[in-house]
Amino acid sequence: MARYTGSVCRMCRREATKLYLKGDRCFSEKCAFDRRPYAPGQHGQGRIRPSDYREQLREKQKVKRIYGLLEKQFFLYFEKADRMKGVTGENLLNLLERRLDNTIYRLGMASSRQEARQMLRHNHFLLNGKKVNIPSLLVRENDVIEIKEGSRKVKCVTDALEAAATRSTMSWLELDAKNFKGTVKGLPVREELTTPEINEQLIVELYSK
Repeated sequence: MARYTGSVCRMCRREATKLYLKGDRCFSEKCAFDRRPYAPGQHGQGRIRPSDYREQLREKQKVKRIYGLLEKQFFLYFEKADRMKGVTGENLLNLLERRLDNTIYRLGMASSRQEARQMLRHNHFLLNGKKVNIPSLLVRENDVIEIKEGSRKVKCVTDALEAAATRSTMSWLELDAKNFKGTVKGLPVREELTTPEINEQLIVELYSK
């Protein structure tokens, strides 16, 4: 995928909320959003003209940036969600949560989605005992994600697992930190996606115009 090389903290400031893109730094006093909670740029503190379109666009941009996707990738997920049975917005979040890079992050095997994506690209993980390096792969129920034996002493892995021990894991996932593996117990639960808050209906309204 195309690579964003700018400051990810600018994204949080642009969306006026923490997107938790830098792992533990987002929970510390070094968080840029806590120090400057306004949009970046010389006009960041200017008046904003509210509108329905702006609200819908900002929500779409926020979710796209949370999961680290490009515009075309995000739209393809929306089209797939729209073809599925059920509520389109919830289907969209379900698909995004099931991405392998996000699942690794949710398990606590990486401190951020960006780090999970990089580690995947460098072949540090196994999926059901087989090497995998595709961040966009969608996990299924009973899938087992494991850190390769030769990668278990990598500092970013040990740091992430140590931090994960102090936080709760999503109910649809199970982490076995001692054996460096995690299991997908079911499908993502919408009620757990509250940090940051997402209003998926705004995205549906934007793409439905």
